[in-house]
Amino acid sequence: MPPRRKLLPALLSCLVLAWSLLVSRGDAADTLEGPVEAEVLHVIDGDTLALRVHIWIGQTVDMNVRIAGIDAPELHGKCASERERAEAARDFLTRLVSGQRLRLEDVRNDKYGGRVIAEVRDTKGDDVAEALLSRGLARSYEGGRRGSWCPRDPKSQSTVKR
Repeated sequence: MPPRRKLLPALLSCLVLAWSLLVSRGDAADTLEGPVEAEVLHVIDGDTLALRVHIWIGQTVDMNVRIAGIDAPELHGKCASERERAEAARDFLTRLVSGQRLRLEDVRNDKYGGRVIAEVRDTKGDDVAEALLSRGLARSYEGGRRGSWCPRDPKSQSTVKR
């Protein structure tokens, strides 16, 4: 076999080995304890932020971060009530964190990819999730199936006060 043809199988074997090592890593390697500082770029919705995360001296990465432990209504929800609640949650979160530096802890990969999940605190150390929960703008969420934000009676009107 010419040298080039011997190289291709060896290269493929190395790639397969590297992939299997990456895939088989334990969960511990998938969590960054933190704290990691970040600045707010914008609020995506009531439980997700676009942040510029400071990963090293002079090094940043822009990423979407879902706030751990909560579920907020969806902006493209199934009913008017959910959409109104989603806007209220997003607007409150925007007022709470815009222009601020935040601290991320217990950063881990999100099951959907493209973002991470983290505990988010402001510069005073206050928990952002707790601020949303205490105002009824989000509910506790630890994974699994999320409940509906829509009332059971489709004729019910929104209870969101502006």
